[in-house]
Amino acid sequence: MLDFKIVLNEKTKEPVIETSLFGKPLLTTPQLNKSTAFTLQERIDFNLLGKLPLAIETLDEQVKRVYQQFHNHHGNLQKHIYLYNLHDKNQVLFYKLLEEHLEELMPVIYTPIVGNAVKEFNTEFRQPRGLYIDYLHRDKIETILDNRSNPDIDLIVITDGEGILGIGDQGVGGIDIPIAKLMVYTACGGISPFNTLPIILDVGTNNEALLDNPLYLGLRKKRITGSEYDDFIESCIAAIKKKFPNVFLHWEDFGRDNAHRYINKYKDQICTFNDDMQGTGVVTVAAINAAILATKGDLTSQRIVVFGAGTAGTGISEQILDALVASGLSKEEAYERFWLIDKAGVLVDDMTHMNDAQRPFARSRAEVAKWEVTNEEYLDLLTVVNNVKPTIMIGCSAVSGAFNEEIIKAMASHVAQPIILPLSNPTDNAEATPSDLLEWTQGRALIATGSPFEPVSYAGKTCVIPQCNNALVFPGLGLGLIAVKATRLTDTILWAACDALSRCSPVLDSLDAPLLPAMTEAKTVAKQIAVAVAKQVFAEGLATVEQPTDLEEFIEAKMWEPQYLPLKRKKA
Repeated sequence: MLDFKIVLNEKTKEPVIETSLFGKPLLTTPQLNKSTAFTLQERIDFNLLGKLPLAIETLDEQVKRVYQQFHNHHGNLQKHIYLYNLHDKNQVLFYKLLEEHLEELMPVIYTPIVGNAVKEFNTEFRQPRGLYIDYLHRDKIETILDNRSNPDIDLIVITDGEGILGIGDQGVGGIDIPIAKLMVYTACGGISPFNTLPIILDVGTNNEALLDNPLYLGLRKKRITGSEYDDFIESCIAAIKKKFPNVFLHWEDFGRDNAHRYINKYKDQICTFNDDMQGTGVVTVAAINAAILATKGDLTSQRIVVFGAGTAGTGISEQILDALVASGLSKEEAYERFWLIDKAGVLVDDMTHMNDAQRPFARSRAEVAKWEVTNEEYLDLLTVVNNVKPTIMIGCSAVSGAFNEEIIKAMASHVAQPIILPLSNPTDNAEATPSDLLEWTQGRALIATGSPFEPVSYAGKTCVIPQCNNALVFPGLGLGLIAVKATRLTDTILWAACDALSRCSPVLDSLDAPLLPAMTEAKTVAKQIAVAVAKQVFAEGLATVEQPTDLEEFIEAKMWEPQYLPLKRKKA
């Protein structure tokens, strides 16, 4: 662990960083490095005199330089690499740059470009960040956790790299995903990067191209499965709970079956969250809820088709289910509002291939036997649309063009303002493009996508296309949970986050506006979500801090800002 801590100046009571590092080690520590912004006194006190150019710059002056350097790089992957290198050299400068150009830089550090970076991880590897817990050293998990850089940890993002962003098993390269997620937590949620930790669980890979790649950096064998895998996960969680009893644990990009199993297994043991299931679900429900509020509709009367019944599809469905129950339906009534479609067609109760997450959503064979079919082999999407007449259609399939003209026109013929969410990413995998959806519905569709799309011109109007970006949810959720040191994350807390986000929607002011806020509003949105989350945590008795009189002020005080703090040399 690095030797530093934030303390208060005895005279001014302002925060300062106390550290024993000096000279070159200080300049190469990203949490502490100020580069040309070290003051003259700090250069003297920390043996930096002569190690830097004479000029003493402000943080704003440094931002101008690195922004120019960023634009000197060509291609999104090279820009991504540049930003990650900056992150590895000067953390405060990186986040200040990100703060000032969030909308432009977010797609470069996060989705969709991070998927390309993960695929190129083994050839583009430059510097390690985070912790690599590999199966061969499963008896040394606590030692590995002790080797972290940041002493105090409030937030961990963990992955095993099996189900990355629609590109599948990427093995050890999956570490880039927790790193990117934590960048977003800080940039959008104000969670201090001094208190975060990315972890990759290296249990091998089933990706033959990686196993055959001489440059592959991970465990070069097939994935550990079964009881060996479960025991390894159990050991990791036990060590995390022991070392960080108040941590918020974020699961990311685990395989479909494992993702569902582990969030259910550990949700009552630790404050934990699966972004692929719950985060995607919350932001999607918020978009749907905003559309229904704006059109004066009723959530409980919707007919919902979900195309793609994997981790994201079932996770979204579960979040909508919770919203339906919160709106007054029984669970049995809520399940009746769904039709989920997997590779073999709509889920039906006599299918044998379903997992535990899919099974509750299966329709009865007796019901579908009465349908008019368009495909004799299986009950396809067009068959479902013609028979169900959905009001909401969600795509989580990664099948480009799955929402074709015939299907969309069939849907739009039965509903005045269809809610259509092609959520698959990256962009090339989207089930439909917004321009086509608007054309095929005569501009009536209410749309949100999983990947960023440019505004669309239709009927003389410019339509801004909102992205169902989890970054609108998890930063605020994490901020609220961490601020009050919540012991658990419940479904009702997630609903509080969802409701708070939907009430930030621009469409509530105008039907021509987007269903979700722009990323430029991310930090403001995060604060509002955090307040709603913290309020619900206190209401459920799950907070471990005293409830403040002014919750909004309390949350705001917890938000980290990218600024250089004075340095104080720790006495030997």
